[in-house]
This record gives sequence, C-alpha cells and structure tokens, in this order.
Amino acid sequence: MKYVNLLLGILFLNLFAANAQSDHQESAIKDKKELRFKLNQDGSHYVKGTFLVQTWLRYTQANPGSEVFGTADAHILDIGLRRTRLQLFGQLTDRVFFYTQFGQNNLSYKSSRKQGLFFHDALGEFKVVNEKLSIGSGLTGWNGVSRFSSPSIGSLLTLDAPLYQQATNDVNDQFVRKFSVYAKGQLGKLDYRLAVSKPMAIQNSSVQGTGLGENATFSAEPTYAQVHGYFKYMFWDKESNTTPYQAGSYLGSKRVFNIGAGFMSQKDAMWHEAENGMDTVKSNLSLLAVDLFYDKPINTIKGNAVSAYASFSSNDYGKNYVRNIGPMNPATSTNARGTFNGAGNAFPTIGTGNTFYGQLAYLFQRELLGNAGTLQPYISSQYADFDLFSDPMVMYDAGLNWLIDGNRAKLSLNYQSRPIFTMDTDGNYISSDRKGMMVMQFQVAL
Repeated sequence: MKYVNLLLGILFLNLFAANAQSDHQESAIKDKKELRFKLNQDGSHYVKGTFLVQTWLRYTQANPGSEVFGTADAHILDIGLRRTRLQLFGQLTDRVFFYTQFGQNNLSYKSSRKQGLFFHDALGEFKVVNEKLSIGSGLTGWNGVSRFSSPSIGSLLTLDAPLYQQATNDVNDQFVRKFSVYAKGQLGKLDYRLAVSKPMAIQNSSVQGTGLGENATFSAEPTYAQVHGYFKYMFWDKESNTTPYQAGSYLGSKRVFNIGAGFMSQKDAMWHEAENGMDTVKSNLSLLAVDLFYDKPINTIKGNAVSAYASFSSNDYGKNYVRNIGPMNPATSTNARGTFNGAGNAFPTIGTGNTFYGQLAYLFQRELLGNAGTLQPYISSQYADFDLFSDPMVMYDAGLNWLIDGNRAKLSLNYQSRPIFTMDTDGNYISSDRKGMMVMQFQVAL
C-alpha cells in the first residue's frame, strides 16, 4: 500500500507541475481550479485528478441498549472521516477512457488504525458510437435502479444520499461498486445505462452472515448474474455521463428536469427457511423505481435556485427482508435493552415493500454573505411501508449548507430524526420511539 500511495503522490505532483507551466492561453483551466494534464494540443485527450474529504463532528442519541466496546452509552459524541477520495481518470485516445477512484469510508475513533486506501472504481471504457454507445468493464458504479444508486458525493444536496437506493451496498458489492460489463450513452434527450454484474461473495460481507432464518437474506450459494439499468429523459439541459455518478445539486449552474426509471434483477439471490424448518426457499431479487429530478435557477444574475427530487421504489428482497443501516455507526453492540434497530444510529432503511423519498432545497443568491459565500437550506424524508412492520418507517432530515466556495468548501449542519422499532405483545413490529442525530460536516474538494 505504501508504494501505491507513493505512486499517487508522484503522479499528482507531476500533474501539478504540468499545470504550473501552462501559459496564459490555458488560464481557463486554472479558473476552473482543475488538476488536469493535456495529452494533446486541444485538450481532448487528458488525465485529470480530484480530491475530496468529508469530516463529521456528531452528536448521536443512541438507540436503546447501545454499547461502545461493552460499556452502555446513550449519548455519543464523535469525530470521523465519512468519506475520503482520490480520483484519477482521463480520455487517452478518441475512443479509450479510464476511470479510477481510491479512498475509504467511515474512518472513526473505533475503526482499525492505519487503514489503507482501496479501489472504489477501476474501469476501462471504449467508445463505439460517439455519445450514443460506450462499453466498459471493471469495478464500477454504473448501477441501475435510481438516480442516487450512483451518487456524486461531492455535490450531494443533503448530508447523505438516500442510502436505500444503494440496494446491495456491501452485501454483494463494494460500497455500491460491482464487477460489471456495462453499456451507456445518450440518444438525443434519453440517457441510459445497462449493466450485467457478478455479485461478490456473501462469505466476505460485513453486513450479514451465511446462516438461514425465517426471513429472507442474501443467499450464500454461488450466484446468478445481476442485471440492472437506469433510464432518464432530460427535458432541459443535458447532464454529463462521463462518470457514473449523478449530481445532487447544480447550485444554479444548470437548468435540469429529468424523469427516470430503473430496475435490478437477480435470480435466486435470496433465501430463507421453509415453515417446516428443514427446507430452503429461494426467491429472486426484483427492484423497480421511478424518479424525478428538478434543478433550476430562479435568477441567473443573482444565482438563486431551487432543487427538488422525488422517488418511488417497489422492492422485493424476499420474505420480510429488512436491513438496518447506521452510517459510520458510533456504537459497537447492544445489550438486553436492544431493539430491532440494533446499535448506535442504525434504523430500518432497506427492505421488501414500497418506499417513497423526497428532498427539497432553496439556494440563496450567490453572494448572500459577501465573500463568505451563500446558504442553502434543505429538507428530506424517507417513507417506507415494509412488509415486516405494522407501522410505516418515517425518517426525516433538515439542514443547512454554507457554501463557502460552492461544493469545494462547504460546511453543513444536519439534524436527522429516525424511528425505533420494537415488538409489541402481539408479536408485531411497531414504531415505539424516535431518536435524533446532529451532524456538522466540513467538505473540502478539488
């Protein structure tokens, strides 16, 4: 790993040196604050580097029974690196493109120390027909189902993407990246992506074990291919599809209105015990979604804008499947007072049933705070009707982005309210309480 870090350092220094030697005719690149090295005279062949870090300072009302290394803790303060990223990608010839991304997620006070960077993405792509069709393969985020199945983390509107859309995150993929062969392109106003993926082994998943239970989990047997795709019709401005990651907000720089639809399917992906306790029942993974994305400047001179997103998903993960997710969970376990949610900040996020999600934001004028930037308040909510529960799952966020230098330097304050699920005397899972989490995030990106 130290050789990989050394190689990255040398490469980025070389890119910086190349930019430093650019003449005045290349000032546009400097104005964009890009780390970019031209491979030909007109810049159509290039290599580009980026960097991002998101630091969280957080207070969590922990779920009932939460413990940190065996000690009960109901109120947890922590600091951590939610995400760190290094990207290196480029157009090597008219037809050949490559993309790599290194980094790590969720490095906190309770993490193993001296963790190394790992590949998030590593792919090669060949342009078959200009704009209309490119084919690629590798470890990639060209995923289906919904817009934020492949979120651009540097431009997220809210503190986190709607994590339920990352349907198999770390179960049989690597932080939503999959070993895939994919096709993507734009046919006029229609943008499409289709992929066939080989699911990763459940035996190496940190999310679930290999045992069977009365409710469905992902099968630990050798798997069939996973097929997924996403299509969106772009009524106004076209969005870039250079990389798979889709923007959360354009901060008034584009006029975008899209309607999208997607799917994911895998034969015999799930299993559970039959009622006799002896046989195994297998079922298919079948996910469908439709969504709408709206991002429009109100006054192009002032720079104020509105951003909105809405999605509906119909998800079949098999019998009564529900998964709790707690981003960068500050707790390690639960005691006898534990609930269905598990430890820390986790709550039921993904499951068999229908899910609605929406987010809305208003961007104030460009220089609301003078040289200190501007503000962007937002709200979001997830409503899920999971088959396992008697009550709906309702989570909501409210927050404020202080855009010091757009998304390059951004300070965000976010409050999240999540439900606690317990079993009543009749054996039904009900929403019995709520807990909150307050996060301050500082993002620096290049």
